[in-house]
Amino acid sequence: MLAYLLSPRDLGQVRFGISPLCEAGLSLKALRQPGRFPLQLTWVRQVRAELDRCDRDVLGVLVDDALSTPDFLNPRPDTPLTDLDQELAALAATPLRVFRRNLTAVHGEVPKVLAGQDGPQRVAGALADYWHRCIDPYWHRMRTVMESDIAYRGKVIADDGVERMLNDLSPIVSFDGTRLTVTRIVHPDRSEWVAGRGLTLVPTTFTPDASVPLEPKHPPMVLYAPRGQGTMWSTAPVPTGTDFAQLLGPARARLLMLLADPRSTTGLAVALGVTPSAVNQHLRLLHRTGLLMRRRHGRSVLYQRSSLAEALLLGESRDTDSATS
Repeated sequence: MLAYLLSPRDLGQVRFGISPLCEAGLSLKALRQPGRFPLQLTWVRQVRAELDRCDRDVLGVLVDDALSTPDFLNPRPDTPLTDLDQELAALAATPLRVFRRNLTAVHGEVPKVLAGQDGPQRVAGALADYWHRCIDPYWHRMRTVMESDIAYRGKVIADDGVERMLNDLSPIVSFDGTRLTVTRIVHPDRSEWVAGRGLTLVPTTFTPDASVPLEPKHPPMVLYAPRGQGTMWSTAPVPTGTDFAQLLGPARARLLMLLADPRSTTGLAVALGVTPSAVNQHLRLLHRTGLLMRRRHGRSVLYQRSSLAEALLLGESRDTDSATS
């Protein structure tokens, strides 16, 4: 059992993040014990052939029979969606003493395959290749489920408060106003004050309930299973441009197609040959329905289509391409 003790200030600083490296590391659990991850069996079957081309000697020692993974595979994300290359670079630069301590916490010793001075670099290289072969072709599906869950939990916070959201994370997670308890994991039991370090909640499709870092020195975080995984591997007909035009209307469908890269309202108005006010009406609706992201850049607001829109526009066609390659 691990209990995070939160002050009122800590409670106001709870945030969410998505980590590609966490997802890659935790996915090794499903490959080791597929029966524990029934929702991911489709993925397990699809990656078997590619897995044989990976560095299985290294990947095999990154998870033990109890499905524990070393903490260097679970970095706390600094942004809502962290860049994998940055995470792998940080992993490769992990001090050797920390790298070996994390492995020892899992195995009781450092596995021979990673006993050399190049251990962190070898793990980073093996995971980069593994990501390319086994995770990246399916990442848009996984990410869409995780981002949708974060949006849902943000609404719960707005409607009912952070306490209700925390108590709805997982059957093994509970919160009593100051103490966030995650049961049935971590031995021996321990309690930690968050004490201004921040608590990050990380959705992952490769944990049955929830998980936490093994070592007390790790920044506070809880990895939990997002909602909506049951439909992650369902298939649907590949939509066409005409389908989207009928669903959204020609103007909004064209806006989404233009917003593969960030653009301002003025830039979009010029591209479409309409007034900025006309564009704004469509942008507001697309943003409210989760199809657009927006961020301020200086005096301008830039819009870009969300991962949900990417999945709708491109997701199924990507699956078709990967299945025939």
